[in-house]
Amino acid sequence: MYKFVETLRNIWNIEELRNRIFITLFFIAIYRLGAQVVLPGIDSVQLGELSSRTQGGGLLGILNAFTGGAFANASVFALGIMPYISASIVVQLMGIAIPYLQKLQKEGESGRKTINQITRWLTILICIVQAPAYLFSLGALGVPESAFIMGKGLGFIVPSVIILVTGCVFAMWLGEKITDRGIGNGISLLITVGIIASLPLSFAQEFTSRVYESNGGLILILIELVVWVIVIGLSVLLVLAVRQIPVQYARRTASGNLDRNQAGTRQYIPLRLNASGVMPIIFAQAIMFAPAYIGTLLGDSSAGQWMQASFSDMFGLWYNIVFGLLIVVFTFFYTAITVPTNKMSDDLKRSGGFVPGIRPGGETSEFLDKIMSLITFPGSLFLAALSVLPAIVVQIMGMQQGWALFYGGTSLLIMVGVAIDTIQQINAYLLNRHYDGLMKTGKNRKLA
Repeated sequence: MYKFVETLRNIWNIEELRNRIFITLFFIAIYRLGAQVVLPGIDSVQLGELSSRTQGGGLLGILNAFTGGAFANASVFALGIMPYISASIVVQLMGIAIPYLQKLQKEGESGRKTINQITRWLTILICIVQAPAYLFSLGALGVPESAFIMGKGLGFIVPSVIILVTGCVFAMWLGEKITDRGIGNGISLLITVGIIASLPLSFAQEFTSRVYESNGGLILILIELVVWVIVIGLSVLLVLAVRQIPVQYARRTASGNLDRNQAGTRQYIPLRLNASGVMPIIFAQAIMFAPAYIGTLLGDSSAGQWMQASFSDMFGLWYNIVFGLLIVVFTFFYTAITVPTNKMSDDLKRSGGFVPGIRPGGETSEFLDKIMSLITFPGSLFLAALSVLPAIVVQIMGMQQGWALFYGGTSLLIMVGVAIDTIQQINAYLLNRHYDGLMKTGKNRKLA
């Protein structure tokens, strides 16, 4: 405990880091405040049915968690930051097939700025499509007609679409400012804060169900918390796990030429066990909307009824079987397009490095690709197991669906990943000022 307090004191002593933390907290507070501001023309008192549907877990619960409750509040930030995430994914995938984007990726900082601008414009286009869809779906989600004070005509739809698009763009701007002037990872921090905002209510519902409704009592609550801590620990291992490939660099002579007869320095190429992050889960969840929709198109046929019954419940058996398989497939797919083993091999060859026992060039590329495939398979299985864990704990332990969502899937991995990145950012500032980091022990290191 003393070391933790000392670390906080060290953070406070660094003016730049202290200011960045305050700026980050200020922008996050603005985002959380905006999530409570209801769209003009909607009676917030009559949104109880929408809130109850999102609090029960399921797909609506995930959407509401990612927006920090703004979805259920019909707020100006109801679309959250997800349109920007969708646009980023689309641009990243398009970069594989479109030569213009490939050229921009090789142009360094100027190319990155152009790609960011393209992503922003695509975000606006996605918002223009999603905003009317959200407004027209409010009725189906339990919002009565009387809640629309001015009706649902153009006088309400057009201004509301403009407000929702502006709210998303403003949230995107907040995220970029946190990245530039705060402690970094602005977009991810906004999503994480939104997810954490629903954690106290979800736990309160689970506590009420277990204790006051005699559904297991305090003992089962303690067991759930222990299991949750274990799952978080496993998630941390998944995020941090790497396979280190040894690399030998030939020592350079005084003239700058490579001298392979002399022993060079040995370094490592870290290949992550989960190089794709949470993207396979996001892709799989997007695909899982399709079977239930196809079932509605098939109508009252036996196949249609089976698809609607099996794939409308995200805690059901068939949903999670297909969901897990899709995650495994998408993990291999996304890893293949984001880990360029050919480029890694070429860069290694140009810098005079080589993997011991492996010839530079094509043989090195094949070796890295083989290792990547071998570690991706167990990583994909671990990711799939973590993603279907909420359904398992609901069926076995009778857990509340809202609380179960924090036992795995996108929510938990995002929280763990962002927490680790934030700690690493703070550690970097502390180490630059000759202080011990959050994960270190010992007293302040002084300059000699």
